[in-house]
Amino acid sequence: MRGLLGIEELDRGQIEGILARARHFQPLQNHQKLDTLRGHMIVNLFFEASTRTRTSFEIAAKRLGADTVSITAAGS
Repeated sequence: MRGLLGIEELDRGQIEGILARARHFQPLQNHQKLDTLRGHMIVNLFFEASTRTRTSFEIAAKRLGADTVSITAAGS
């Protein structure tokens, strides 16, 4: 799966796969940083301003070792 914009097009097996992968990361809630996405760039595009959402996505990507860029529709 290259990108996910919603779950409407996913079948039950795909959703269960996503949840299984999430369970794999659940024990890592102690905020340790991983190298899973090291060397990758995550670009977050937000159509509405939401500091909490933007920050949550940036922190999640950084915990997985990715670099991040966040773009808001209002600022583009």
